[in-house]
Amino acid sequence: MIAEIKSLEFPSPNIISINGIELEVFEAGKENIGNPIVLCHGFPEHAFSWRYQISALAKAGYHVIVPNQRGYGYSSCPKDVTAYDITHLTGDMVALLDYYNYKDAVFVGHDWGANVVWNLALLHPERVNKVINLALPYQERGKKPWIELMEAFFGDDFYFVHFNKHPGVADAVLENHTENFLRNLFRKNVPLAPPEPGMLMMNLAKAEKPFGESIMNDDDLSVFVKAFNNSGFNGAINWYRNLDRNWHLLADINPIIKQPTLMIYGNLDMIPKFERLQDFVPNLDVISLDCGHHIQQELPQETNQSILKWLAEFNG
Repeated sequence: MIAEIKSLEFPSPNIISINGIELEVFEAGKENIGNPIVLCHGFPEHAFSWRYQISALAKAGYHVIVPNQRGYGYSSCPKDVTAYDITHLTGDMVALLDYYNYKDAVFVGHDWGANVVWNLALLHPERVNKVINLALPYQERGKKPWIELMEAFFGDDFYFVHFNKHPGVADAVLENHTENFLRNLFRKNVPLAPPEPGMLMMNLAKAEKPFGESIMNDDDLSVFVKAFNNSGFNGAINWYRNLDRNWHLLADINPIIKQPTLMIYGNLDMIPKFERLQDFVPNLDVISLDCGHHIQQELPQETNQSILKWLAEFNG
């Protein structure tokens, strides 16, 4: 049974069958048929992370489509690890457009959702008319697979590496400490890191004392907690377990993104800005906001203004 969500006029979901799975999808602005914008959440999040943007975009004339991507919420959680590679994740977005009979759309991504959008623009450029990404810049495909490179730089305890080398371990820890993990993770104006070193996500799950100001109230947090109590964390973490597979899948893809693109950084985010971003994304505008990683939740009004102003430049 789908949990009821009551906050900020958040829409009720539909379960739609596409690409061999089911996706839980939230919509607003259905009267704005023909002007779609798709919002892609990150890890470990939910469509609800866009709660402050949905109404603003609908009022601005957009048909707003917000999926819980595979592995999240009440969407399908396939057991096969490779079902979460980038061809499947981007294929879901293509199938979503097909479901609504849209040739293309504006795609907006945050964190892992941004990675999906970057790669959607590479793998299916005809389906993306504009890119807006938050927090995670374009990831250059270097000479070594990403997990191999991260292990060389950061060691086995780095959570990207640990997820891959110790399957099931972090999944179980997060599922045993779901509420505490999410409460500690979603903090305002602090880097995405615990106060002590070690394996990031598991330390966050076990930390007894929260640090920094929460970006959500208890009711909002409960939406995330209920969703992960349903889905678990295995599907979401499997996105990380496909990074090296994705590196191989992208080997022969033209790495240049030609669509008009807006990149929004949080100045307090631990994810570094990509100084050569324009080399790969030549039609680029960049905005930096004074916040941490969870940009659209930490500074919703500023985020909405930045997005709507940028979009208006193309529509005016």
